[in-house]
Amino acid sequence: MELIIQILMLFIIINCVLKLSFWKLWQVLIFSLICGVFVIFACHYATMQSKTQLADYLNNTKIMQDAAVFITIESTLCLAFCIAALQKYFGKKMKRWMRPLYGYPSLLVFPVLFYILTQLIFGLPGYDFSNISYSMAITVFAGLPLLTYLIKKLYPENELRLEVHFLVSFFVCIIGLISTVNGNVTYAVVKEPLNIKALILALALFVTTFIIGFIWNKFKWQIQQKKIETKK
Repeated sequence: MELIIQILMLFIIINCVLKLSFWKLWQVLIFSLICGVFVIFACHYATMQSKTQLADYLNNTKIMQDAAVFITIESTLCLAFCIAALQKYFGKKMKRWMRPLYGYPSLLVFPVLFYILTQLIFGLPGYDFSNISYSMAITVFAGLPLLTYLIKKLYPENELRLEVHFLVSFFVCIIGLISTVNGNVTYAVVKEPLNIKALILALALFVTTFIIGFIWNKFKWQIQQKKIETKK
């Protein structure tokens, strides 16, 4: 289970770098500086942790279920950003409530950095804790812009990076749910006999709404075409 969580953390970092690739350089530098400062200030709390305590956290069902909620929320925000960016690329006017999605980097990267810092402290016994935190802070400050640059070089097209960002966000959401439930089901399945009436009603509702949406979209398209011809 711990290996799956580490894989999840890796993809959280990748997703954060993908999001930063849509930012300007000065914005990336500011966020990288914030992450570096966070590592320095988190050193005191990281030294107070132990391997047993972290293992207990990872095996605690309640904590993992709470983490699954935050992972799902962040993944949803990333997916919403992808949809908003696509609308902008296709020439549609972006709504006001979608604009803050561009400025949201990744809050999950901070607990990931904290976890990495604790693992470095555990793996480098005898070294000064402050030196470890400062070294990691410098690495984070220089590494995030560098990784962002490499991502832009690897995927120069914004649309392609957006597609990768969408897929990684979806993957993070799924892996987050799998790795955090720890084999437990929060809500038990209720056994009921097959309800034919409910199935027919659901199918009829789906068909009705589909037909209404199809007709509405067709008439809306014709109205827009008439407006364009009138303007010409």
